[in-house]
Amino acid sequence: MAYSLKKFKKELARALDDNLHTRQWHNIVDWLIIFMILLSTTEIFLSTFDIDPRLRRVLMWVEIVTLVFFTVEVSLRIWVAPLINPKWKGWRGRLRYCFTFYGAIDVLSTFPFYLQWIFPLPVLAFKALRTARVVRTLRIGRYTKSVSLLSDAIREKRHELIVSMQFLVVITFILSLVLYFAEHDAQPEVYHNGAVSVMWAFAQYIGDPGQFADTPPVTIVGRVIACIVGLLGIAIVAVPTGIIGAGFTDAIEKRNHKDEVKRDAETLRNGFERKLDRPTGLQVVVPFRSVDDLKARLDMSEDRLKEAVAHGPGFRVVNLAASVPTEENSYVADRIAVEHYPQNTPYGCCIDRGSRITIVAPSNMIDPGLTHFCFYLAYMGQFNYISRETGARAPYKSYYAFDSRDEVEGLPEYAADLERLMKREGAWSLTVIVASGALDPPYPTNLHLNIGGKKGDARTAGDDLFVKDAQTYEAFYATLAEIVGNDLGLTLDHQEYHNTNSKKHFLRKLEFEDDANHIVMRVEWKQLLWSQKRLQLARDIAEALCKAILGTPLPETAPELKVKAIGYDGYPCLAPAERGDDDDDD
Repeated sequence: MAYSLKKFKKELARALDDNLHTRQWHNIVDWLIIFMILLSTTEIFLSTFDIDPRLRRVLMWVEIVTLVFFTVEVSLRIWVAPLINPKWKGWRGRLRYCFTFYGAIDVLSTFPFYLQWIFPLPVLAFKALRTARVVRTLRIGRYTKSVSLLSDAIREKRHELIVSMQFLVVITFILSLVLYFAEHDAQPEVYHNGAVSVMWAFAQYIGDPGQFADTPPVTIVGRVIACIVGLLGIAIVAVPTGIIGAGFTDAIEKRNHKDEVKRDAETLRNGFERKLDRPTGLQVVVPFRSVDDLKARLDMSEDRLKEAVAHGPGFRVVNLAASVPTEENSYVADRIAVEHYPQNTPYGCCIDRGSRITIVAPSNMIDPGLTHFCFYLAYMGQFNYISRETGARAPYKSYYAFDSRDEVEGLPEYAADLERLMKREGAWSLTVIVASGALDPPYPTNLHLNIGGKKGDARTAGDDLFVKDAQTYEAFYATLAEIVGNDLGLTLDHQEYHNTNSKKHFLRKLEFEDDANHIVMRVEWKQLLWSQKRLQLARDIAEALCKAILGTPLPETAPELKVKAIGYDGYPCLAPAERGDDDDDD
């Protein structure tokens, strides 16, 4: 029931996202809202005429129907606001939504009307409430490009508009004081203080509709100033109009450019068509495409490619030279490539398959190839999966080691999801990171297993270690050594070359169950990125985890892994991650 409610809420949020280019039933909702706005506006207009009482009764029912409709619609908008934008989460966030431009229009044109049924209102207040309904017409701006373009133009040129208006106000104020000194002696009964001259000057800009400044100057200086004020009256309209016009042109160009970038991003996505991985027989996303290859394959310039990657989502530029060990790195030129990654959370990816095993990838965003390897490792074993894919890469703030979970953007949500995945009885996590690349030297072994000890610590049991079930860990180690040794000729070690005893290590910072077990595995970069059998290695690791920890064989291959498609599209596991927390919490 709770899941169905969340699913309904997400569908409702998509239907109320003001986008007229979505799925068919979402568009029906949008067009229905537009129709009701126009119907309400027509009813208000017709009610101003002296019409037949029967037609007036019809208009009364139209008013009631539209009021009920908008009451439900606005209430639902407020309810699903956190799913449209996370900053509107909780009751405080929803309150902030009500003070946004369209949120305020929604509220003011709907809910105040009920006051007439709760409190006795004077006639003037009643008319004011009915007049507020006219504001509802502005809601069509949500769906029209012209309104949004004008809004973009004003927003882009707001600084120029403010500066020009400040200049005109200051000049007018100075001229007003000069006018006072010129006219005071000639008309002391009229220009008896500076306020009169200031009011006269500013009244000229609006045509003096109240005739409260009908006091023309009589001196030569005063008339010259009146001419200047007249010219400024033209400027006060012409200058902002010119600025907004330029901004409107810029906004149209930016909108067109944005559409072009969006099309390029879709073209870029097509460049990551799944390919057959022969050792495993799976149709998989390629781990990367070089920039030169994409430019030639997609007939796209480097600048267009760069903008398409930035638009994304799910793309990043990587330097493959980072995957080469220190001793060899000085001989390898930079090789820039584009990597495609799956995303269903703000920080990256979270997949809950209900397994006792979770594959953890805290550094995918900076280590090329790791996303591809870890994602398919989890998929082949049907394990849970959590990865970090987004964030600033310079300066880099790690999810792997930190002082406080609140110091890095996205880390609190990532940590909460990981803790939730590890709440199951007998839970295990396998954290996968890279070795023998960037600043590392090459090592004699290919896989390095660590469980919280110092470098060289041969223990598999101890209160300070990540593993509580030493026997199962030893069985996993032996099973993995046998499988990768026989299949791929690879070797592994236990805590021989790396430390995991730091107090900043994420496994010491998060809250897990007492019986939870954690393994950190460093995989030689050459094996997970450059080897033709990289996914064979991932499947071997998945098989060892299933046999030693779950006591089951490797699951049958998911049917979608045999389908040729584009990128990570179509994987059912990548629906937006469900969380255990309530989005009404602050």
